[in-house]
Amino acid sequence: MLFLKLFRESFLFAFDALRQNKLRTMLSLLGVTIGIFTIIAVFSAVDTLRDNLQKSVDKLGNNSVYIQKWPWVSNGEFPWWKYMQRPVPKLHDFEQLQKRSQTTAAISYEIYIDSRTIKYKSQTVDGAQIGAVTQDHNKVWTFDFADGRYFTDIESRTGSPVAVIGHDIANDLFPGGTAVGKQIKIMGKYVTIIGVLTKEGNDMLGNSDDKLVLVPLKFAGDIIDVQNEKYGPQIVVRGKDGIPLEEVEGEMRGLMRSIHSLPPNQEDNFSLNEVTMLSNQLDIIFKVINTAGFFIGIFSILVGGFGIANIMFVSVKERTNIIGIQKSLGAKNYFILLQFLIESVILCLFGGCIGLGLVYLGTFAVKAAFDLAIVLYMKNIIAGVGTSVAIGIISGIVPAYSASRLDPVEAIRTN
Repeated sequence: MLFLKLFRESFLFAFDALRQNKLRTMLSLLGVTIGIFTIIAVFSAVDTLRDNLQKSVDKLGNNSVYIQKWPWVSNGEFPWWKYMQRPVPKLHDFEQLQKRSQTTAAISYEIYIDSRTIKYKSQTVDGAQIGAVTQDHNKVWTFDFADGRYFTDIESRTGSPVAVIGHDIANDLFPGGTAVGKQIKIMGKYVTIIGVLTKEGNDMLGNSDDKLVLVPLKFAGDIIDVQNEKYGPQIVVRGKDGIPLEEVEGEMRGLMRSIHSLPPNQEDNFSLNEVTMLSNQLDIIFKVINTAGFFIGIFSILVGGFGIANIMFVSVKERTNIIGIQKSLGAKNYFILLQFLIESVILCLFGGCIGLGLVYLGTFAVKAAFDLAIVLYMKNIIAGVGTSVAIGIISGIVPAYSASRLDPVEAIRTN
């Protein structure tokens, strides 16, 4: 109880000293405020970017393998001249994988055709993306329906003239109306809309299904060569639940080498891509950004910490006479030390809170300007407050200790 009482008295002394020197207090806060603001702003920006990019990556599927001509990432050298000579995945590969795979829950063969015009009577939509896919596309990708349904197995196998369209296409062609059941013209053919996807908006990678039109691969195959390299054919494989992705990938590599009749000493002429490749690359990038932001913020805080230490030495000098009187009346050394140490911590804590407040207000400004929600996690708030307290203790400990060691007689004589 005695310690709590002394702590309260120390706090009141410190607060009164800060209140009486408002200008000096505000100048002292500035350095810490800038430092905390820099650190938390960088961490929050990185967390926001990471979360949005991770959501974009997660849409690709955490348990999916993409069999493609080109790899997503490369360790060091990127021998593009080798990759150019590779064949694109063929329908034969897809059919053989369907027959021989034991670890997969779904396999889809897909192509995408960009910048097509969609027509409904006199209405048109430009810049649509056509996706020609097989039956399991809805099992290897994640999307929701606002209305209607996906292809049936018979529609997919027979190449029925049906389509699933994105939200923006439905909204542009049928404003305020129902799209399901209507006929639109794509690639010179009429198709019946059987489903409308839920609105997504663009993700951080610029991907969106809002302007996508899905048709059965067999339907598109009657119009174009779906195995042509310009359409970027790919096979997407989703593993069964409970089977590690590494096992699925291992089986795919063995089957593809067997299908392509590759001898043991020959390199793969295909790429097996997966989401973890992108996630690992993101982790490396964000680690560098976090480290850079941390050091920038630390330098700012150090400048603020030196400023506070200087102010605290000035404060000790100004109150030397009062310290002598306090000690002559029986004040203990730790009471004097606490008095100045708490003053330093309060200064830094106020500066840190102002910095956090500026970051919080900044989240609303960014949201209003760019329609991007900035995340401010509790871990960042705790880090800001903790850093403020730590800087306060470090900056104030030497001035506080020197004040507590003053001789009362000499201190009283000081003018």
